[in-house]
Amino acid sequence: MFRILDSKQLASDVKWLKIAAPLVAKHRQPGQFVILRLDEHGERIPLTMAAADAKAGTIELIVKAVGKTTRLLFAKNTGDTIRDVMGPLGKPTEIEKVGHAVLVGGGVGTAVIYPLAKALKDMGAYVTSITGGRTKELVVLEDELREVSHVVYATTDDGSYGFKGTVADKLRELMADQSRPIDVVYAAGPVIMMRVISDLTRPAGIKTIVSLNPIMVDGTGMCGGCRVTVGGKTQFACVDGPEFDGHQVDYAELADRLTAYRRQESAALERLEHECKVRDVGT
Repeated sequence: MFRILDSKQLASDVKWLKIAAPLVAKHRQPGQFVILRLDEHGERIPLTMAAADAKAGTIELIVKAVGKTTRLLFAKNTGDTIRDVMGPLGKPTEIEKVGHAVLVGGGVGTAVIYPLAKALKDMGAYVTSITGGRTKELVVLEDELREVSHVVYATTDDGSYGFKGTVADKLRELMADQSRPIDVVYAAGPVIMMRVISDLTRPAGIKTIVSLNPIMVDGTGMCGGCRVTVGGKTQFACVDGPEFDGHQVDYAELADRLTAYRRQESAALERLEHECKVRDVGT
């Protein structure tokens, strides 16, 4: 069992968890992830590690309550336990020494760029971070990013906070400013966001790395559930990624595969909501 040492709600459906996982924390590097299982019969879900402390033996996760398992995880609090935490998985980010790196996080994708910002800054890069959400409430880890970036821009689709527009709109603005040319862009978030970012940087020839989030089961390349097409070749996000050249990813295929179990996911969520209502009536 893995114990939750601390928890904090970041938004109405987003939660930060600090979990005791000494072996995972000891070996974790930026860009890697874990696969969780809440109980013996539970679904396996992949989550990026926003941070890790090898000395304390802890890892930090950001979870957005979307389906059945993430809602059950969201409901857990300090002192609760998780059945399995497997990792670290995936290839670590290949950090290169660059002049100016722009990191773009959409929603909980910000958990992916946060450790990268620190690693790049430690290597001497000038780090610009962009974090965004539909509304102010959905902008997460802004303060944490400010500690590891030279400058941070918060964006909201509705203009309720920071820059009014999408993270791609802000990146477009930064690309137009030639006073500090961009050497590399790292992006993590919804598939459509990463596709727009990649389409934006491709004509400018700016190297773009995206962190993909396909369906995963075992995390070791055995099940094939996370296969994606990159540069015309089949890759497995769990062992070949999760980070890939954003200009080479087949985003249409990725988006389609993410809907493969939509019906089953909806049915599981409906059963969970029904069970919750029954319990509420019983009390």
